[in-house]
Amino acid sequence: MKKNYIIIALTGLFALSMTSCGDILDEQARSSYDPTFFSSKQGVEGGLTSLYNQLRNLYGNGYVYSALETGTDEFTYAQSGNGENFTSCDLAKGAPLITSTNCDAGNFWNLFPTINTANGVIENAEAGNMSPSLIAEAYFFRAFYYFHLVRNFGGVPLDLGSGKLKFNSTPSRTSVRNTVAEVYTECIFPDLEKAVSNLPETPRVTGAVTKNVARMYLAKAYLTYAWWLKNPNNIPTYPECERNASEAPAYFQKAYNTAITAINNPGPYALQETFYDVNVATNDRNPEWLLWADHTDQSDQYNGVGKNAWGNGASPENFASWFPCCNYTLISVDGLNPVQRDLVPGLGRPWTRIAPIIEVFTQTFADKVNDSRYDGTFTYCFRANWQKASATSTGFRASIKGANGLPINPGPWGDYAADIEGHNYGLGDPVLTFLDNSDENVKYTDDDAAVGAGILPNRADYVINPTDITRQLYPVIWKIGPYRTDNGTGFGAGVNSGSTRPYVIAKFSEFYFIAAEANVMGATGEKSAYELINVIRARAGKWRWDNNNGKLKVEDHSKDMTDATPHTITIEYIMQERSREYFGEGHRWYELTRTQTWEKLAGVYHMGGMTFKEHTNAKIERAIEPKHYLRPIPQGQLDALEMSKEEKAAYQNPKY
Repeated sequence: MKKNYIIIALTGLFALSMTSCGDILDEQARSSYDPTFFSSKQGVEGGLTSLYNQLRNLYGNGYVYSALETGTDEFTYAQSGNGENFTSCDLAKGAPLITSTNCDAGNFWNLFPTINTANGVIENAEAGNMSPSLIAEAYFFRAFYYFHLVRNFGGVPLDLGSGKLKFNSTPSRTSVRNTVAEVYTECIFPDLEKAVSNLPETPRVTGAVTKNVARMYLAKAYLTYAWWLKNPNNIPTYPECERNASEAPAYFQKAYNTAITAINNPGPYALQETFYDVNVATNDRNPEWLLWADHTDQSDQYNGVGKNAWGNGASPENFASWFPCCNYTLISVDGLNPVQRDLVPGLGRPWTRIAPIIEVFTQTFADKVNDSRYDGTFTYCFRANWQKASATSTGFRASIKGANGLPINPGPWGDYAADIEGHNYGLGDPVLTFLDNSDENVKYTDDDAAVGAGILPNRADYVINPTDITRQLYPVIWKIGPYRTDNGTGFGAGVNSGSTRPYVIAKFSEFYFIAAEANVMGATGEKSAYELINVIRARAGKWRWDNNNGKLKVEDHSKDMTDATPHTITIEYIMQERSREYFGEGHRWYELTRTQTWEKLAGVYHMGGMTFKEHTNAKIERAIEPKHYLRPIPQGQLDALEMSKEEKAAYQNPKY
């Protein structure tokens, strides 16, 4: 490796210290650390809890979320996402270029202080003969955060100023970028292997990492590194180094073996019976969840931010669900906005920053009859709820005239909440529905009814074809939406605050996808890709709830789903299944860049215009280049470097 000894400004060492108490991570503010603090059990637990706390700065942050979704085959920018940080990430031809000043993935560069915390815990706890299982949590998080860095930026520094993987107590302005291979083989793999060996099977406190959480990221790291070695499309790396494709099969096999071991030894984890159960808010922290960034409506302290405070769109708020939420409150019918802002899954605070592309509805979720994942992912039927604001007020309207002059009624007033799966919906009549399939009989209106939506005979609700969505009006992601248990029968407090739901990071189901992908790439073992994928598809065929109609639907289409699975599984098919299973969860950019299918799967998409009424969709071509497989290092970091222009250019990723 060419060693460029340059200066890098590191930010403060720690943001927060916490201690463990009872069955939760007890957060206690601490302004500074002495390295010896980590020599005590209290110090180790405090350092560890700060590593968990960092999860809330990444997961639930809408800008990080957007950077991992915009420009993929899942999302493009939406009507209000007109800043360069959104439009540049979309990579549409003619759009602004991604630079070191407009890429929100730069948030990941801020992980070095957290990594230094992990270094401090490991170094001092081992010297103090602390429990290996506690130290293993620090090993896990050091690898976990480096895994984010190496996937975004390529090779990154292992030496923060005091030596490789050593705790640094003095801000350092000297840095060396290690190669991708060094980051994996000297840190990520050995750290996660230690974590697997020493972590317990069950969490020491709710949400703490375990053997299978470590196995998840070890398997994923093996898989990612195997693809990096194989490099089928000759994507360049930086800093430049040799990579031997002949080593890739061994890592694909390691990924497969690790994932299968977890499947066969689930410990406290298990697949849920239905896809709906995985994501419904009343079942948060269920056994399929491996890791999450925690929030709660029971305590502002443990939520990380005031649960009723006006949300400003900044960490540690969980505001990711605002970004793909269109402004449904502008729907207008009979002089009324019948769908008002509500703090329920599938609605929430509408920021309209990113929008799903049309292919999501015509291709990814083409099967909306057998496959429950479309209904369990999106709100595509928007229902009247104005009674929650004004049912007892003067001038309350009990009904409005909808399409074809037919009445639309609001939901019931009073004790309607608990009987609908605890969702607090208050089911009113449909106001606007995105159709499952395009209907040539849809006639779009010229007035402002439902903001330019269409009409079908004998229906009171307005409709939009899936090929006619726009950047301003589109189905909203239900599964990551907000949920409160203290709203009563109204819209509730905190309707403009961040979500108090935990943000799920990893799920047990992904072991099946990792093993299947490795098998397609040549790994062998007891289960084939076909068998593994069919476990997931069979589950997707099981319905217990019609989410958009708010009623029981006990149907089993498992056989239809597995019969439709191709016997020869390809990487492209696995990628389609991954999108159906994890749509909009903030994984897609990693998946496309790992498999080098980004341009193939996301290079072209279709989308309507910027306003509600611009239903004619356009073909958009993206200019995805090899350089985009690495993110630019943030300009603020480069500006702080005390070195020449040439040295700064050498530190930055190429062509930025």
